[in-house]
Amino acid sequence: MTLSGDFEGENLVTNETPHLFCFGLGYSAGVFAGACSAQGWRVSGTHRGLDGPDQPTKEGVNLYPFDRTTPFTESQVLEDVTHVLVSVPPDGDGCPVADLLGADIAQLPNLTWLGYLSTTGVYGDTDGESVDENAPLNPSSDRSRFRVNAEKAWIKLWRGNDIPVHIFRLAGIYGPGRSPLDRVRSGNATRTDKPGQLFSRIHVDDIATVLRASIDRPRPGGTYNVCDDDPASPADVVAYACEILGAETPPLVAFEEAEKTMSPMALSFWRDNRRVDNTLIKKELSVRLAYPDYHRGLAAVLKVETS
Repeated sequence: MTLSGDFEGENLVTNETPHLFCFGLGYSAGVFAGACSAQGWRVSGTHRGLDGPDQPTKEGVNLYPFDRTTPFTESQVLEDVTHVLVSVPPDGDGCPVADLLGADIAQLPNLTWLGYLSTTGVYGDTDGESVDENAPLNPSSDRSRFRVNAEKAWIKLWRGNDIPVHIFRLAGIYGPGRSPLDRVRSGNATRTDKPGQLFSRIHVDDIATVLRASIDRPRPGGTYNVCDDDPASPADVVAYACEILGAETPPLVAFEEAEKTMSPMALSFWRDNRRVDNTLIKKELSVRLAYPDYHRGLAAVLKVETS
């Protein structure tokens, strides 16, 4: 893909080819890596396994195994790295990359930018109230608490070791091969009615645009909410997915009934209700989202998947 959105500012100019290293080359990082590779960057990264639904395109990308139990032994690969993206999920012990490789990353001579992919889940439940980057962190699940701890670890490395860390709190991610369209096609789509419940989301191509905008306008220690302009009910999103696919719209089911069959992870998502403010990526990074709402985003996904 090419960077889908738009941002004002000059492109990164260096005398050497930029080298991006992605710790965790899954869905979002894979799309960003592909965009950078298409612009002539060198790209390397890690992956826990070479099979699975988030399997990235690896053409031209050198991959190395890494997780908390699989030490990264190719330290020489990092010597000329200019940019690092961390999307490895944290665990109960923290962020494996910060814990095991933070000191090594601090010594990289050419590093100009590091991005850590976090989640808007760190804000917890605000009963539908809006949150910006200065809002208190009040995670309501272990998964989000782990993200808070990982953010703190990276900020500590920025303050203590001058690593150019940037935190990106991502809303619900969708894009080709990973959207409500898949559930509609499979016949597994449902619509849950919980009045006032809103979720924020972001198209994967717009994530790549935000990351590149940050690279061109770095602010070490900065934190950014990454979401579109249209927090919406999941039921409305599924209804639109059905509409553009020409499929029958599932009936609304009251949350009190639907929750009886929800998984613990699904229930944890429904526990939080908030609007996420994305003003900062527009004001500071001059980002113009290609898909500022789910209508345009899902229509674009359908076009890609049927072309």
